[in-house]
Amino acid sequence: MIIPWQDIPPETLDNLIETFVLREGTDYGESERSLAQKVEDVKRQLQRGEAVVVWSELHETVNIMPRSQFHE
Repeated sequence: MIIPWQDIPPETLDNLIETFVLREGTDYGESERSLAQKVEDVKRQLQRGEAVVVWSELHETVNIMPRSQFHE
C-alpha cells in the first residue's frame, strides 16, 4: 500500500529517508554525496512522484521504492 509522503510528519519522513539512504549501501559514483544531499535527492524524487513510500502488510515494514517497481 502506498502511503502519501505528505501525510507523514516531516521529522518522521526525514528519519525514514535517512534510514533508507543508509540501508542502500555505498555510493560508487564519481564523487561521494553527503547524507543530507542523499536525503534531499530522495525528497525530490518523492515530490516528483518518481518514488513512493510503501507499507508492506506481509512484512510489517515501510520502504521507499521507485514508483515503476511498485506493483499493487
